[in-house]
Amino acid sequence: MIHVPLAVSVFFLFFATLSFLYTDFAVFRVATLKAVQRSHGKTPPMSVLKPLAGLEPELEENLRSFCEQEYPGYQSVFCAHDDGDPALGVARRIAASMPQRDIVVVSGGGRPLVNPKIENLQAAMPRATGEIVVIADSDMRVDPQYLRQVADAFDDARVGAVTALYSARASGGIVSELGALFVNDQFAPSVLVATALQPLRFCFGATMAVRRGVLAQIGGLDAIGATIADDYALGDIVAKAGWRVALASAVPSTLVSETTLRALFTREVRWARTIRAVRPAGYAGTVIAFPLLFGVLNVLFAPSLLAPSLLLFAALAVRVGLHLWAHRVLRVPGRPQPWLVPLREALSVAVWCAGLFGSWGWWRGRKMSVRTNG
Repeated sequence: MIHVPLAVSVFFLFFATLSFLYTDFAVFRVATLKAVQRSHGKTPPMSVLKPLAGLEPELEENLRSFCEQEYPGYQSVFCAHDDGDPALGVARRIAASMPQRDIVVVSGGGRPLVNPKIENLQAAMPRATGEIVVIADSDMRVDPQYLRQVADAFDDARVGAVTALYSARASGGIVSELGALFVNDQFAPSVLVATALQPLRFCFGATMAVRRGVLAQIGGLDAIGATIADDYALGDIVAKAGWRVALASAVPSTLVSETTLRALFTREVRWARTIRAVRPAGYAGTVIAFPLLFGVLNVLFAPSLLAPSLLLFAALAVRVGLHLWAHRVLRVPGRPQPWLVPLREALSVAVWCAGLFGSWGWWRGRKMSVRTNG
């Protein structure tokens, strides 16, 4: 306990309480996610565009999951810049093993764009035939009902774009476990809290689905190719055009394969700086997602120990509860790791602080600078 002016004590008490309430609400949002039901309605033709760039862990299993959908009238379009990209070999092998499926494999880019992923997709877009265009990152894996769940979110004619949460599974080791905890315990709950408070105005790379006519209306791929934050840009532009952005009930999964803390930290700082660039106020507000940090500071700077200690204990309990619920509802494989929760929060605080400064980050071997427009 450190003796400080009363105003400082009140400041940390306020944030400790606010952070506790936020986490408590996040637990509620995650726990009730499983109760969300969708009515199976229309099944418009869909084209799934998969941008590829080199081999990744479990790439074949991930790509194959998008070709095994229990959905009528869909196609899968795989694309890479270079025809010699080994990822295309994987895609061609999948296509050869599933001749009954509509699978297209193309290569080559188009006009140079800031975003290499969207530049890549310029060769795929002319081959897309679906009424709904779905762009999904190559590291995502889905279950057979994925496209049907995406289609359900388009039942409302006012919906122009659909996105989805995603979960993470660890490849093994404490570093990958920490990376998975960020996605499952912090990212997904924060989205659910945000959607309870305001309309969704952004998408996630796990699922960027848009009506073909809406995509043409907003300027096509060029509209999102000028920014690294293509997922955020798509949702924002669609919303500004007067359409709704909806959240599908599908939850794809990704594999966290980093083996070093430096690699994980570098990737998460890139995410943080990108979010800060496009949503500075929202990024600042994410500081309330650290109940243990403010609980400890409240204990250190409070005039007495009893009440702050009880609040810290309650914060730890609800934070562990969030971890357990997220693990269950998002169907994360393996056993929960509640003992990693304090370590994960300490790392998240470090990432958040690093995200406040600088404007560059590494993406697939490229050092890129993120401006205020993304």
